[in-house]
Amino acid sequence: MHNIPVGVLGASGYAGRQLCDLIVRHPRLSLAFATANEQSGQRAIFGGQEVVFTPTSDAPLAEAELVFCALPHGASASWVAKAADAGARVVDLSQDLRPGTATERVPYGLPELLRSTIAGARVVANPGCYPTAMLLAIAPLINAGKVPPGATVSVSAASGVTGAGHSPKPELLYAEIAENFRAYAVGNEHRHLAEVRAVVSSLGGNLDVLFTPHLLPVARGILATITVPITESLGDPQELWRSHYAGEQFVRVVGSPPALRDVVHTNSALIHVSAASAVRQPTLIVLCAIDNLMKGAAGQAVQNANLMLGLDEAMGLAA
Repeated sequence: MHNIPVGVLGASGYAGRQLCDLIVRHPRLSLAFATANEQSGQRAIFGGQEVVFTPTSDAPLAEAELVFCALPHGASASWVAKAADAGARVVDLSQDLRPGTATERVPYGLPELLRSTIAGARVVANPGCYPTAMLLAIAPLINAGKVPPGATVSVSAASGVTGAGHSPKPELLYAEIAENFRAYAVGNEHRHLAEVRAVVSSLGGNLDVLFTPHLLPVARGILATITVPITESLGDPQELWRSHYAGEQFVRVVGSPPALRDVVHTNSALIHVSAASAVRQPTLIVLCAIDNLMKGAAGQAVQNANLMLGLDEAMGLAA
């Protein structure tokens, strides 16, 4: 069976390395090139295959049917255009083309919400990790009209340190992370909020999102705790999610609160919903756990690529 050549721009970062590993293990994809400027010439092994990183400027874009662009925010958009001009389909993992940031609109790659716009697309903006967890958690309520207009949805989410990127930073040293837990981007100022607000609006939501991210002393994973006021109490708080995600391979509604160990190294999002007691306004507490490098980045990128290339959406991915 013909293998489809794909390339990775920015392959030395955490998401880029995860992409390379998924590609070499994928039954229908082959890794045509992997670029990394600072680590150009260095070798890495993915799935038993040795890969040599090349400079991004030397990427043979025309040799790939699809290119994953995992370059830094601000540097990605121009390379997406170059890859598209060379004839490749492109999945961009940066913020550059996401809703709320870009002036040019391309399909937003959250398949469980927007699958029909992704299949066959030439360029797709892969969602951020925090927005993936948040939007999967609250979309069923928005679609059902269960959130009061102007309500505030509060999100407290904690991520492993790979979400901060591969570049060395003093605040990410082992001695700073180990046996510690802290909030950051306090004041509702995280860069992912523009993306979340734009997608919520496109889904018909009229609400505010109050988001406080936290850094966990673990390598990977996100656990989001989302508090949502609703218009009326629901008899079975989880039924709306079970119905909305019925048949989905990578979103599962679970009967007990999920933990990171339930999702790491998988492309799954696990959601648990419970009603808050002892409050005057009917309120739901929605928990969503994902692996920030899989469903929050590389795994979802491969899921999008499968759709764009006409392959089985779950091919090469562990649920």
